[in-house]
Amino acid sequence: MTDTPRTTPLRLADQPVNDAQPSDKRISETRVIATVSAAHFVSHYYTLILAPLFAFVRADYGVTYTELGIALAAYNLVSGALQTPAGFLVDRIGARNVLVAGLTIGALAFAVVGMVDSFPVLVAMFALAGVGNTVYHPADYTILSQQVRPARAAQAFSIHTFAGMLGSALAPTTLVLLQGAIGWRGAFLAAAFVGLAVAGVIALQRDPTPAPARPDRAADSDAPVGWPLLLSPVILLNLAYFALMSFGSAGMQNFTVVGLDALFGTPFGVASSGLTAYLMLTALGVLAGGFFAGRMTHHALPVVAGMTAVAACAVTIGLVDLGGVALTLVLGLAGFMMGFQMPSRDLIVRAVTPPGSVGKVFGFVSTGPNVAWAVAPLVFGQLMDRGHPQAVFMVIAASCALAILTVLFASLRRR
Repeated sequence: MTDTPRTTPLRLADQPVNDAQPSDKRISETRVIATVSAAHFVSHYYTLILAPLFAFVRADYGVTYTELGIALAAYNLVSGALQTPAGFLVDRIGARNVLVAGLTIGALAFAVVGMVDSFPVLVAMFALAGVGNTVYHPADYTILSQQVRPARAAQAFSIHTFAGMLGSALAPTTLVLLQGAIGWRGAFLAAAFVGLAVAGVIALQRDPTPAPARPDRAADSDAPVGWPLLLSPVILLNLAYFALMSFGSAGMQNFTVVGLDALFGTPFGVASSGLTAYLMLTALGVLAGGFFAGRMTHHALPVVAGMTAVAACAVTIGLVDLGGVALTLVLGLAGFMMGFQMPSRDLIVRAVTPPGSVGKVFGFVSTGPNVAWAVAPLVFGQLMDRGHPQAVFMVIAASCALAILTVLFASLRRR
């Protein structure tokens, strides 16, 4: 079946573009950014919902950590496999409908986990929650692309990414606090309530007038659609970039502490402080990158600069035994630059996406991180097991360098 592009799947009724005053338009855009970012917050929160509660769930059901890992594996496998089909669905029936459905599915799945005393049901519900998790990137980016003016796109993308990081940051602490107050089942029910609340707000929200199309986004009757579009060289290069960037980030987040211990005997407290600086400054870098990207036309430049800085920091960490302060500064710089390039990365994908295909394209390229985060622990774990901790940081740098090449090749293809 031919996938017919739709340029305004979110409109509920025709509205004259000139009816809205600039201040009204800005308010409506702010509301859209806030609600979509809230959905992204929920998606990241749900991704980490089990990890902080591992010990309590394990003790309750009398299962092993490996058996609990089956639930997470099911969640991530379903998410990775169905994210691109979810993007097609977004472009077919509308992003808001799909986003509300995804939030509702995830929330109801975790509510069942909290109410039904059965480990097989828990695994099945995590698989179902994986279905809900597929919608966020294709739906969120479609809504932001259609309902936010190009002048605010960088800001919108950066706030959206920051909200997801905030969800990841708050999940461990809040879930443990909820467990102490109302038990782990109560924590699942509370998280489900938040998801349903956000879904309700989005479902009741009236769609604003779509933002005007950019001149470089004019429809081209000869442009590929559907799978031919996704398998075109420029989209595949963006997929490769997402995968390589996420591979390096996964290595930095998961293996910096143990790698430095094996390499230089760096105390865990010192290395952990540096990693905390990396994670915190990544979030701040996203906000700064959104401000900067909104004032640029060549978005490959901040991406190349950001990944070059991360690669240089990784090499420095792997070759030099830095003291506590210096290590924190270098890791903080790496985190800031990793976040700094993300809004420009999103704008690059948006720029090469034809009208009516935002959902499927962002759904497709967002499978890159799913693959990377599944493969990275195996690769870096092997390096550690074989006694090559320095290679961990060299491989991180190499993945950043390869990511830069994909951006440069994609720029050439676009020209």
